[in-house]
Amino acid sequence: MDTMTPQQRHNNMSHIKSTSKPEVLLRSHLFALGLRFRKNDRKLPGSPDIVFPKFKAVIFVNGCFWHGHRHCSKFHVPSSNVLFWRRKFARNRKRDKENVSALLDLGYRVCVVWECSISGSNQKQKLDNIASEISLWLEEGLAVPYIEW
Repeated sequence: MDTMTPQQRHNNMSHIKSTSKPEVLLRSHLFALGLRFRKNDRKLPGSPDIVFPKFKAVIFVNGCFWHGHRHCSKFHVPSSNVLFWRRKFARNRKRDKENVSALLDLGYRVCVVWECSISGSNQKQKLDNIASEISLWLEEGLAVPYIEW
């Protein structure tokens, strides 16, 4: 059962920002490696978080909760209004798949970085590793159209 009133829940949810801390941290690590990018290009399907026009590649930094990262400790279905949340997560997953498919059809390479892969203990090391892997993927992984971390 929800312990907040509908108005309190609305106020709480309305303060959630669209740009996440993991996204900002990853962008700063990529920038430090000399990679230049655009943010949230609304002309592309799904408005990717990070766009590399030079490499025709995009990155989505997905929050494990909001995007329903299965088998992840950061994802759980809230105990109140379960049906609503299950439908919401299903819609989010479906939308994510459609956006990735549309981007691949346009010739873009797509990378999905999950929040859990760049947060928690040893966060700086995880960010360094993922940023290096992304750099290699951008510059040398032309044959890999989709990758997930």
